[in-house]
Amino acid sequence: MDFTFTEEQQAAVEAARAVFSDIAPDRAPSPALTPGAVAEDIDRQLWHELARTDLLGLTLSPDHGGAGLDPIALCLVLRESAKVLARVPLLESCAVAMAIERYGDRTLAAELLPRAGRGELILTVGANGRSGHDPAELAVSARPYGAVTGAGDGETDGPAEGSGWLLDGVQSAVPWAQAADRIAVPAHTAGGRPVLALVPRTRDGVTLADQVSTNGERLAEVRLEAVRVEARELIDAAGCWDWLRSLLTTGTCALALGLGERVLAMTAEYTGKREQFGFPIATFQAVAVQAADRYIDLRAMEATLWQAAWRISTDTGGPLPAAGDVAVAKIWASDGVRRVVHTAQHLHGGFGADTDYPLHRYHAWAKQIELSLGPAAAHEEALGDLLAAHPLG
Repeated sequence: MDFTFTEEQQAAVEAARAVFSDIAPDRAPSPALTPGAVAEDIDRQLWHELARTDLLGLTLSPDHGGAGLDPIALCLVLRESAKVLARVPLLESCAVAMAIERYGDRTLAAELLPRAGRGELILTVGANGRSGHDPAELAVSARPYGAVTGAGDGETDGPAEGSGWLLDGVQSAVPWAQAADRIAVPAHTAGGRPVLALVPRTRDGVTLADQVSTNGERLAEVRLEAVRVEARELIDAAGCWDWLRSLLTTGTCALALGLGERVLAMTAEYTGKREQFGFPIATFQAVAVQAADRYIDLRAMEATLWQAAWRISTDTGGPLPAAGDVAVAKIWASDGVRRVVHTAQHLHGGFGADTDYPLHRYHAWAKQIELSLGPAAAHEEALGDLLAAHPLG
């Protein structure tokens, strides 16, 4: 397996490091000391800087003002963003933009994507459904308006010419929804097909109720009541929602890796300075073994992340569909990032709970990432289903 990155991908990492080098993880109030959300808005200053350095258009084609790079490059940038707990919808906006370019209406793509690359348009996605446990597309129904209803057959599975779609349902825990211009909403048609609607946040029938995440960030319950979307605003291409969900999951694994790497570095720095009995505690075998175990976790998280990102980027076949590699990566990311922050808290002692020290922030973000788009157990179940459907050997 060769995970050597291209010169363009490495250049994206260097650009990201330059942007994030000035970002401190305590720019927002502590989630431990804030009863509600830590902030009402995203980090606009950082968002504009990402746009200025062309990192928001990294994965868009040159036709839309982008650099034409792949999901691997996006994951490399996400990895760097997590090290500073960047409060921006980088994953969601870029992933939805890629789905629009890959599957969406050409005229809508030409209208939205250049603006998204310049940071003028923010995109997000509801991927948690009503409860976070059931498939997100089942939480919202999409029915055509202006179509003919057949006796006993229910509604037709597509809109009539010159008409569109009506959306009804709820998507819970939608990240950055209050700051977004459009929300990508997975839904299902009367025939059971998954589709993806690109709904303007201010469209009639859309209401947002505030929710707060584990890491103190503002989420929203997005409720849709007879929301009308034009035919071109709904992507019904086969595989679109599955591909976007896989990309979002893989990007979450990149966030987990970057966060875990930063936390382990903080732990190494602290244990190298903290002394007991006249020696740094990093020299004690019990401390060194725990840190070494977490390093192994991070290397496994890294290997499975790049395998999943490579499968998504190249559409390369294998014994299992790419969803299998994504599931393996998320299993390692969820379990691994949890173990890394728990060990870090243990090795920091009481200092790790000091709200003037950033470790507690990383712990809160790690828990949010661990559960985002399904915990390890959910992906173990999905992997078992894939193995049953595609026997190996």
